[in-house]
Amino acid sequence: ALSTEDVILRWHRLYKGTLLTQRYLSPELRKDLHETHIEAVEETAKVWRKRLFDISWFMRALNEYIARAANKEDDCTGHFWEGRFKSQALLDESALAACMAYVDLNPVRDKVAKTPETSDHTSIQYRINAARVGKTPKRLMPFVGNSNQAGPQGLPFTLPDYLQLVDITSRYIHPNKRGKVDHSLPTILERLNIEHEQWLTLTTQFETCFKQAAGKVVHLEQYAHNQHQQRVQGRQNARRLLG
Repeated sequence: ALSTEDVILRWHRLYKGTLLTQRYLSPELRKDLHETHIEAVEETAKVWRKRLFDISWFMRALNEYIARAANKEDDCTGHFWEGRFKSQALLDESALAACMAYVDLNPVRDKVAKTPETSDHTSIQYRINAARVGKTPKRLMPFVGNSNQAGPQGLPFTLPDYLQLVDITSRYIHPNKRGKVDHSLPTILERLNIEHEQWLTLTTQFETCFKQAAGKVVHLEQYAHNQHQQRVQGRQNARRLLG
């Protein structure tokens, strides 16, 4: 059987231990310990002895090590709030369009609003209100159409295309506003090479489909390389949803 000293030494290889157990292992410091302190160390060693032989405790320690390594690689802490409030890098036009529509359709999806123009606190409502009076919102990046065209920096779509796309998508999402639109989705999806079914998945489950970054597979691979990550997160969903 392991002695008390052996148990403490093995535990210290895995964890820091306590100040008392550290002093207990030092012959010079142990002689100054009170009898109650030594008893406390021995009781602690009994608990550690059971844990060292406990397969469940071993799996717990192993899982914690793997989780910490994964968090370090992904540059996150794994804390409660970080898992719920996060940002994602949008690596290409497909991811940008899907994320914009996903956010703008939040109120419709949650049945807080029936239409995009009645969705309070969304950028699309702000753009619609500005367009009604012939203005362009100064606080939002403008639409500049095809990104291959020369011109000012902005969103690589046209405003009418985006408004039509979000409006038609909302009819699919809202249970009381369904519509047959397979033939009428704007060319923005054709240019982005996104199928209609894939688009509906993106605009309803975007945050669950992508974690750190969103984009086509080639862009996710480049992102992982630049971030020195061994794993390419979201590869399967990117291939399935964005082509």
